[in-house]
Amino acid sequence: MRGVNLEVADGEIHSVIGPNGAGKSTLAYLLMGLEGYEPEEGEIYFNGELITPLSITERAKRGITLGWQEPARFEGLKVRDYLSIGARQANNVSEETFCHALEMVNMSPELYLDREVSEALSGGERKRIELASIITMEPRLAILDEPDSGIDVLSLKEVITMIQHLKNKGSSVLVITHREEIAASSDRASLMCDGIIVKTGDPLEISNFFKDECKPCDMKAYTLKGE
Repeated sequence: MRGVNLEVADGEIHSVIGPNGAGKSTLAYLLMGLEGYEPEEGEIYFNGELITPLSITERAKRGITLGWQEPARFEGLKVRDYLSIGARQANNVSEETFCHALEMVNMSPELYLDREVSEALSGGERKRIELASIITMEPRLAILDEPDSGIDVLSLKEVITMIQHLKNKGSSVLVITHREEIAASSDRASLMCDGIIVKTGDPLEISNFFKDECKPCDMKAYTLKGE
């Protein structure tokens, strides 16, 4: 990544769109503070506070959460308990909260609340449970890395509805995606190529530019016409 300058406004859905390998997930990991992902130069600010030196745990305490492209496995932990971890952060622990979150991602509470988050669940099921957990958290900033990746039931429309729900509950949402449909539903969008933010602006304009001008991509940063 080289000289990335990106701002997500309060209460905004901001999509970062680009082809596979453009650096989108690396950006997500940098913002979350994962081990081994530190900026070589520049700083990261959240709500006016410098968070570059903070650990992933300290960033989570400030209300930042990351939805992984490949969700983790938690052997022996029931779905109910997994959801309660995030719900406690929002002081929102209740049966109604858990049921609503699962229904938002098209999962039956009766079938899943007391199941274990284990290898017995498909990747798509684990991904949906992770998204339900983020809904219960009501984070200040939700970073969603390819939220439609690996989901075997949710449609793109349902993913977009879930993202809008987070915004309506007061979260800012940064969506990492290569789907122009998701980018087009955002408040703003940025195009990333070869580790560079090429263009930021109206999501439909960015989505159409990506669709019309950036496929196929040879992973060389684009110079926009007239710039």
